[in-house]
Amino acid sequence: IYQKVTKKSLAYFWQKFIKRNLTVLGIETSCDDTGIALIRHENNENNKVLANVLNSQQSFHIRYGGIIPPRAQDLHRAKIAHVFEKCLQEARICAQEIDAIAVTTKPGLPLSLLVGLRFARFLARTYNKPLVPVHHMEAHALQARLEHDIPYPFLCLLISGGHCQLTFARGPNEFLLLGESLDDAPGEALDKIVRRLRLYINPAYRQWSGGRIVEEAAKLAKQPDAFQFPLPLTQTRDCNFSFAGIKNNSFRSISKQERKEGTPPDAAISNYADFCAGLLHAVSRHLMHRTQRALEFCIARNYFEDKPRSLVVSGGVANNDVIFDDISNLAKHYNCETYRPSKKYCSDNGVMIAWNGIEQILSNFQSLRWDYYNLDIKGKVPLGVSIINEVTKSNMKCKWIQPRRVANE
Repeated sequence: IYQKVTKKSLAYFWQKFIKRNLTVLGIETSCDDTGIALIRHENNENNKVLANVLNSQQSFHIRYGGIIPPRAQDLHRAKIAHVFEKCLQEARICAQEIDAIAVTTKPGLPLSLLVGLRFARFLARTYNKPLVPVHHMEAHALQARLEHDIPYPFLCLLISGGHCQLTFARGPNEFLLLGESLDDAPGEALDKIVRRLRLYINPAYRQWSGGRIVEEAAKLAKQPDAFQFPLPLTQTRDCNFSFAGIKNNSFRSISKQERKEGTPPDAAISNYADFCAGLLHAVSRHLMHRTQRALEFCIARNYFEDKPRSLVVSGGVANNDVIFDDISNLAKHYNCETYRPSKKYCSDNGVMIAWNGIEQILSNFQSLRWDYYNLDIKGKVPLGVSIINEVTKSNMKCKWIQPRRVANE
């Protein structure tokens, strides 16, 4: 059976290679967004996003303070067929013109992943198309290559509501994991802090993520140094992250300020903008420190192989300009160029899944899968090969580069 599948994939691949173009559908349902997109890869160099349709469930889940997996699954089921049809309409193509279907199969909420995979199987059977299983975090890591000329290898900082990882990408399917969060992800921590701060009562902030609210509120700060947060993991010389400490310190600071002001239960503290400025600075500083050690580790081990150094920042939190600018400033000290996807592509979307499918197909035709029912979902799965212990054993001491606000002071 495997030989038959391989021969079919080989024939299919060469047919598309001779045509010198490839149209791939991407399906993303790993969490609470139903995203479907179409990308056309032409002449081995030009890439065009034909359509990108996203149905967000944020307005529903925000009322309950978090994502409810069974309801997320129901909403995916209710919307996925409509999102697909709308995607075809925007792209102005028919389903028969699709060459392959890329779908997120890991990691994520199992109930949500299952909806995407089943719909992908249905399309593959109906239109006789191969599937390409996609690792959600690998897709985030490679997303920026769609819009920027970023050669392998490169370092990548993945920061979102569900993950925080430092990985070194050597190819579409070859990743080294240098560090990851030991507890909360940055986006998750910011969401919880904003809910505790009660900033969602402000109509202007009601539909925004916690990270965006913190960034916008920080711009209004009159005393940005009024709130100080201790730096996490100062005693450990590795590339792991921890945001639970920042979150718990935030809760204590908010409670203290509320008692001081006599803040009513349906209001926010008066100097919430100063608080957000201090919080954002603490999160950015922590991300900078761990990324700096990762850069120095990769340079010391010659992972960049004397090639131009690149650092990609991706994931929903990469939308934050303060954090991205601080990381970019850090990278400049190591002659390293910093990239991120367009803001519309930083959060979960079908484009990153379709693009990852293209990267896999061009790298290895055996990524095309005709054995649909041998594919399955995985809620939790590592990103590449972990070298976290190796990083820890190196015990690298760094002379910290300060965020620009501190450096200017």
